[in-house]
Amino acid sequence: MTSVLAIRHVAFEDLGLLAPLLRQRGHTISYIDAPTGDLGDIDPLAPDLLVVLGGPIGANDVGDYPFLNTETALVERRLKAERPILGLCLGSQIMARALGARVTPVGQKEIGWAPITLTAAGFESCLRHLDGGDTAVLHWHGDTFDLPHGAVRLGSTELCENQAFAWGTAALALQFHAEAAGPALEAWFVGHAAEIAATPDISVAQLRADTEHWTPTITDRGRQCFTEWLDGLGL
Repeated sequence: MTSVLAIRHVAFEDLGLLAPLLRQRGHTISYIDAPTGDLGDIDPLAPDLLVVLGGPIGANDVGDYPFLNTETALVERRLKAERPILGLCLGSQIMARALGARVTPVGQKEIGWAPITLTAAGFESCLRHLDGGDTAVLHWHGDTFDLPHGAVRLGSTELCENQAFAWGTAALALQFHAEAAGPALEAWFVGHAAEIAATPDISVAQLRADTEHWTPTITDRGRQCFTEWLDGLGL
């Protein structure tokens, strides 16, 4: 069986829709919690797939969270070895930082369900299943990144030009969440309560209603997207 290791930053931001898909494909899944686990003990090349998940901190917050330096170095080694890696939200920003790109504040929060505008390369990638013409994805971030050298931009929003990129043939970075939907997001609404309350024009009621509306679509489209990506990697 092939192995998937997910680096998790808060308990409720997990693999989400990805977990049942990976198990169905015969992969074993394990998590390491970045704040408390020993990231230095991990062989970054050992898992067949490494997934770096989201979280409410920033990739540059190394003064408060020193483990981010260890995590970024781990991701950098994985990328240099061209081993399969997926970064989601904070994970995508850590990937960008590991590739030498700047991670900077957007200037406002991008929270809620909204479409992605794909580039030409995006339409040729697995993200074509997430075409913003008829679906939306969950956004939940306040930072963004410059496009790393050698990376291919796959998608944008009006607020953030760089929403997704591919680097080489085995690395995919998504600043948005194509894995998050359904009742599991109730834990996000509690865990991110302070951030929601501090963000203008965002409410739990609206997030809940939009989640109910978009969950059937993203459950189907997200599965198609990740299935195509995994197929391309032979995983």
